[in-house]
Amino acid sequence: MYGVWKLQDAKARFSELVREARKGQPQRVSVRGKESVVVVDPERFEIKPRQASSETMADFFKRARKYRAKTSADEFRYARRLEASSRPLPFAEEIE
Repeated sequence: MYGVWKLQDAKARFSELVREARKGQPQRVSVRGKESVVVVDPERFEIKPRQASSETMADFFKRARKYRAKTSADEFRYARRLEASSRPLPFAEEIE
């Protein structure tokens, strides 16, 4: 759980505040009842860079192809096929 300190207490007991932060528990310091700062351990604070990918642009496109949305042209062709398959046959009335 986070520790919450008033500014005066944080100044008076700064060593304790730092010790708690280094344990992995972020410490919040408030000024006039509003949160002002958070003291955290450097390990938690540092943003670790991502490892560079060896993937080429072509690899990316191959991998992304399966997520490609259908284009309006694809939807149009599908709608036309659906419409054509649901039309009544001209001689259907004669068969019944």
